[in-house]
Amino acid sequence: MWNVMRKPVTVGLALSLLLPIGMTATSAESADSYANKPSISALHAPQLDQRYKNSFTIGAAVEPNQLLNQKDAQMLKRHFNSIVAENVMKPINIQPEEGKFNFEQADKIVQFAKKNGMDIRFHTLVWHSQVPQWFFLDKEGKPMVNETDPVKREQNKQLLLKRLETHIKTIVERYKDDIKYWDVVNEVVGDDGKLRNSPWYQIAGIDYIKVAFQTARKYGGNKIKLYINDYNTEVEPKRSALYNLVKQLKEEGVPIDGIGHQSHIQIGWPSEAEIEKTINMFAALGLDNQITELDVSMYGWPPRAYPTYDAIPKQKFLDQAARYDRLFKLYEKLSDKISNVTFWGIADNHTWLDSRADVYYDANGNVVVDPNAPYAKVEKGKGKDAPFVFGPDYKVKPAYWAIIDHK
Repeated sequence: MWNVMRKPVTVGLALSLLLPIGMTATSAESADSYANKPSISALHAPQLDQRYKNSFTIGAAVEPNQLLNQKDAQMLKRHFNSIVAENVMKPINIQPEEGKFNFEQADKIVQFAKKNGMDIRFHTLVWHSQVPQWFFLDKEGKPMVNETDPVKREQNKQLLLKRLETHIKTIVERYKDDIKYWDVVNEVVGDDGKLRNSPWYQIAGIDYIKVAFQTARKYGGNKIKLYINDYNTEVEPKRSALYNLVKQLKEEGVPIDGIGHQSHIQIGWPSEAEIEKTINMFAALGLDNQITELDVSMYGWPPRAYPTYDAIPKQKFLDQAARYDRLFKLYEKLSDKISNVTFWGIADNHTWLDSRADVYYDANGNVVVDPNAPYAKVEKGKGKDAPFVFGPDYKVKPAYWAIIDHK
């Protein structure tokens, strides 16, 4: 998940004057208790996956090199019973050149999961990003999107869909006995509520989505579960657009089993009420729901971040704990509709959010966090975010105690 736009949150003025965004009086009181919890090693703390064993599996996104890191591997074994590849199963890594499949890195994750009895999510068969451009070149090596002749455009469409079918067939046949949950298509709806105008859509229309699901089912059988995955599923107009798309596809017999809600969210946005509405909407279509890329950013949008982890105020961690407390209470409430909750990382020492965390300085070189202040200097991607329940030192955070202890 990269380059995702986040919308700002709006809250009631009276509440915002009293409490951090998104907090209620009750959650503020709860947050006070997290401050007194010990910051113990996560390698010895109660197991997170066991806390939720009667509700849903708990997952983490990883890179293969993390499996070689002793502490990361221990963290995965102790707290998670599900795993997903952060990048190495995306199209550009699996088939960088046509017909040349590279499974080396993906296999490492599959082998680790099998050895440790973990579920696996595949991410992702189709995406508009991190996809090699050869998919979209015609037989003469010209961009298909530039073709204007109707006959040649139809030929290009069929060529693209054939390439897509080959890509999915090869991967699914390799992993169908090892991987149960599959992100078949990722981010097909734009923030404007329209189908994303990607090369896939420009060349093949909605048929690329249909073919992707139909191919995965054809070669994977009914035992694998197929998901459409996206971000900002909790807000309009994207939520309704995705709902209408999936409803249409289901009515046409396209084999969609569930919705993946990425859930790259913030301490105060979106509201738990909107999240609950989203889960219930898609469950009403007979679909499973999975939280697939969860991280709770310390910052709003744009992410005006603190420059280092130690510079983040203690209150931020307590606010985050209160948010996690509310989230997991909601997830448990909806556990008959949610089968998995996956964090987009293990601990705060590795998060994609750092790449978008902008640090602002005033004329004296001091960090500025007031979004309305005049900025003398901006360093993009130089800040530090802290989105998970485990710190960079592999110690538990207040957010961990919030979701391991809450009743």
